[in-house]
Amino acid sequence: MLIAFSVAPSGAPRDGAENPDASVHDAVAAAVQVVRDSGLAHRTTSMFTEIEGPDWDTVMDVVKRATEAVMPFGSRVSLVLKADIRPGHSGEIDGKIERLEAAIEDARQR
Repeated sequence: MLIAFSVAPSGAPRDGAENPDASVHDAVAAAVQVVRDSGLAHRTTSMFTEIEGPDWDTVMDVVKRATEAVMPFGSRVSLVLKADIRPGHSGEIDGKIERLEAAIEDARQR
């Protein structure tokens, strides 16, 4: 199972601290640390973090804990999630990219 998700705080931090540049990098770092600590295959880009795990419960537990890690940084948290649920498949976090690159190369050679 693959999930791409983005989690970010909004509103004033719970501790009342000011955030004049409206940056969320500290909150995102807390979420990404949860993902890294999970031991699941993962990839973080400028907009999303992708994780791959054996089943729904395992992957969603990591997403939940990553979301909870962001909560102290705002009065609200926004979560965007996209899932590819394909039982019996693994290694797709890299496999999909490899197949895409192969298709692009094949198209160039035609």
